[in-house]
Amino acid sequence: MRIISLLLILLATGILPAWAGDEVISLETNKAAIDAVQVHTDYLWTLIGAILVFFMQAGFALVETGFTRAKNAINILMKNLMDFALGSLAFWAIGFALMFGATQTGWFGTSGFFLSDFAAGGDPWVLVFWMFQCVFAATAATIVSGAMAERTNFIGYILYSVIISAFIYPIFGSWAWGSLFHGNGWLEGFGFIDFAGSTVVHSIGGWAALAGAIVLGPRLGKYTKDGKTRPILGHNIPLAGLGVFILWFGWFGFNAGSTTAASTDIAMIAVNTNLAAAAGASMAMIISWIIFGKPEVGMSLNGALAGLVGITAGCANVSPTSSVIIGAIAGVLVVFSVLFFEKIKIDDPVGAVSVHGVNGAWGTLAAGIFNIGGTSASMIGVQLMGIGTAFCWSFGTCFIIFKLIDKAVGLRVSPEEEMEGLDFSEHGGNAYPDFVEVTSSGSAL
Repeated sequence: MRIISLLLILLATGILPAWAGDEVISLETNKAAIDAVQVHTDYLWTLIGAILVFFMQAGFALVETGFTRAKNAINILMKNLMDFALGSLAFWAIGFALMFGATQTGWFGTSGFFLSDFAAGGDPWVLVFWMFQCVFAATAATIVSGAMAERTNFIGYILYSVIISAFIYPIFGSWAWGSLFHGNGWLEGFGFIDFAGSTVVHSIGGWAALAGAIVLGPRLGKYTKDGKTRPILGHNIPLAGLGVFILWFGWFGFNAGSTTAASTDIAMIAVNTNLAAAAGASMAMIISWIIFGKPEVGMSLNGALAGLVGITAGCANVSPTSSVIIGAIAGVLVVFSVLFFEKIKIDDPVGAVSVHGVNGAWGTLAAGIFNIGGTSASMIGVQLMGIGTAFCWSFGTCFIIFKLIDKAVGLRVSPEEEMEGLDFSEHGGNAYPDFVEVTSSGSAL
């Protein structure tokens, strides 16, 4: 039986040819069958990548829940749930067409609304590609929930989540990635490098988070009357730690899955992804140790995420050594960025702006600096242009949208609701019914 199996393997690989009459069956003569296997493998790998990225939603939910207070745990979970649920519908109905329709501007996709390409009998690859892009759109949307945690009106947040999935993310995505399907974006025409989305996904989400945090203002009690920062500790760091491990795991699908093909390229992409995350966590730990006198866990966890965000743009076009450098710099940047935003009184409970916005920009610049094929002033200029365009588009539009939402339905809950906790006021629930959260002075929150 083993001999038969070995012969079948040798025949399948072409090492041992087979004869059918006068015809020799080999890799060359059986090209159609081999191509069919490759196509099916590409489908499978892309769907596996999409599934891994979907699992990152759980990672985001755990990180945000752990880094915030117990009285808002249900609210965090609901926002992460609806980011994906409503975001999927919005991306299906509108976003996908704007991002990959046959247009250079991204404003008027000529096909693809409600997946019309497939409905019209198009290539079934549309479904696989849509699924992969859908989970990316959901990632951009869910980044914002952490920066706006613990004081945002749920209805206002839901409105924003639909808008970013339907318009904000897809339009910039069409500028950078349009040619991946039917489009032809102007940024990619200049040679803009962002393989898996340091800017397209993470900075778009990060700069939107910055706009939301500014419009909302800081949480009650975050800053004292004399302007000093008052730490508001997360209620469950083990949950946050588990979330980071899940995100690290899912990122292999995020980066290596962006090949949308089962090719040998995925090996270096996976290695680069892992090394950057490891370097980011290590450097964030070292820097926080120097600054605070202890290896601070929150900074170390965010350091890993910063490294992952930093390598996302260049994961396919930089070397493993460069990945370590990129991740290490990201780990340093995230610590000083978090401290900077706290200094200027922008309250970001989970460090989303620093992890995704700042390090998304760094990773995009690094993709040009460390490009294996060589770099140039023009390449760096294009990368900077993409970074600046993303900031202006995402921060500018989101700031206006958050202001409009605030006027229309209210973006921030009342002080009484914030003190009570959004779990009860917004959802009528309690994530921990057998426990009462108290302050350090002993009073209940």
